[in-house]
Amino acid sequence: MSHSATSTLREAGHNIGPVNVDQVLKDVNLLGPLDDQTRKVLSKDATVFLAVLHRAFNPTRKALLQRRVIRQAELDKGNLLDFLPETKHVRENDAWRGAPPAPGLVDRRTEITGPTDRKMVVNALNSDVWTYMADFEDSNAPTWDNMINGQLNLYDAIRKQVDFKQGEKEYKLRTDRVLPTLIARARGWHLEEKHMTVDGEPISGSLFDFGLYFFNNAEELVNRGTGPYFYLPKMESHLEARLWNDVFNLAQDYIGMRRGTIRGTVLIETIPAAFEMDEIIYELRDHSSGLNCGRWDYIFSVIKRFRQNPAFVLPDRSSVTMTVPFMDAYVKLLIKTCHRRGVHAMGGMAAQIPIKNDADANEKAMDSVRADKLREVRAGHDGTWVAHPALAAIANEIFNANMPTPNQMHVRREDVHVTANDLLNMNVPGKITEEGIRKNLNIGLGYMEGWLRGVGCVPINYLMEDAATAEVSRSQLWQWVRHGVPTAEGKKVDKQYALRLLHEQADELEKSGGKGNKFQLAAKYFATQVTGEEYAEFLTSLLYNEITNVSEKTPAAKL
Repeated sequence: MSHSATSTLREAGHNIGPVNVDQVLKDVNLLGPLDDQTRKVLSKDATVFLAVLHRAFNPTRKALLQRRVIRQAELDKGNLLDFLPETKHVRENDAWRGAPPAPGLVDRRTEITGPTDRKMVVNALNSDVWTYMADFEDSNAPTWDNMINGQLNLYDAIRKQVDFKQGEKEYKLRTDRVLPTLIARARGWHLEEKHMTVDGEPISGSLFDFGLYFFNNAEELVNRGTGPYFYLPKMESHLEARLWNDVFNLAQDYIGMRRGTIRGTVLIETIPAAFEMDEIIYELRDHSSGLNCGRWDYIFSVIKRFRQNPAFVLPDRSSVTMTVPFMDAYVKLLIKTCHRRGVHAMGGMAAQIPIKNDADANEKAMDSVRADKLREVRAGHDGTWVAHPALAAIANEIFNANMPTPNQMHVRREDVHVTANDLLNMNVPGKITEEGIRKNLNIGLGYMEGWLRGVGCVPINYLMEDAATAEVSRSQLWQWVRHGVPTAEGKKVDKQYALRLLHEQADELEKSGGKGNKFQLAAKYFATQVTGEEYAEFLTSLLYNEITNVSEKTPAAKL
């Protein structure tokens, strides 16, 4: 690529006109270390592209985040959510459809998800699955090294040059079959990448992740028969989907790629988004590849958004299953909406990992996976998620037996009629117990401790936990303390009780943890979130400064 003051990106195969690099890069700073490997993905022209994205879209992003604050204030007054009257015409119009499935996305019956470290990338692409969702979000701790190395690993994997050796073990991509289609999940709109600033502001984590992956790989992916595909997390309105669509259009125009080449699957993992599913598909329609049931984040969002409302107090996390009324309604509406619009309706995560030293316990865990996947395929889902390669065989077995077609878009679910009351039906049987409180504390502390060490995907009790389950854990504790609920044992859950149990669990975990663990640091942050008082929008935002190397004195890297 030319790095002259005026760079023509046609030299890199791109089709835009001359760009004054020096002018665009004025007031752009990279605060993470750069070396030759880093510059392979964070080149000067890629940095220009990121700066263009930031200046074009960051004001809108910040305005949309402020809309979330305004909506939360309304919910805190006791108001409820409903379908939007101003978009009724979109919901009632039967004529429009999303885009037809893109190459490599027709059959998505089993998708594996996980972070973007090199070992995971190779193992995921070697799995017997149809797609791999490479995650820059909830199963990843966004240290500079993790974000940049993840981009490098995907860059190399796309070009089939990702093989490596670790000790005596070799990790090589299989050559006996077509590899799974790659889908990248960028960070949500709320997260920032503090290692890059533009005009004195950190760039959006969403734009950083999307921009680097797209700029470096879009044409290579198309040449290899697929395309630049994304999972889009944490959205709360169709206006946030509109912003993604605008980003997609600008990005494709910038490199001279046909509009509609990008595809985005939206995770419906917030309760406000559940009321705008039609509208979200509509905004992305030329780029839409469907919706996904992000079950744990969805439960988190229900608690978070209605945390001040005592009618929304839920029992122990183990009681909040996919068959309780509000979850069942959400799943049915998602499937009906997607198939009415001709796009995929993806199921949720099986977070179990094999229990190698207990055959009976392992069989019981795998039976629960089978039951969950059978429920999904019979409901009409077009595919499902697994967190571990060993679970792919179970998901494949269930979907192959019950879905002989590449997808189930023909299953219209016209029998489904979901109302606002159905989506907000908190009639969930179950109790709040001290065991449930301690489990929440263990999960929250265990995940946060791993995250503080730069690990975003943590095995706890044979489940692969990510940020979503930790968010459910701390939000339930906040909610129970806030409303002073009694446990099944007759104990009122108050601030003193919650903090006592927190410190007991933290001390126990610290003693059993490895040398140099960070359980007490995790407990320090967790203590602010379980008293029914202060409430951070996201744990990851709360902890982010602990894993960045950026300060006011950090020198900018030479571009």
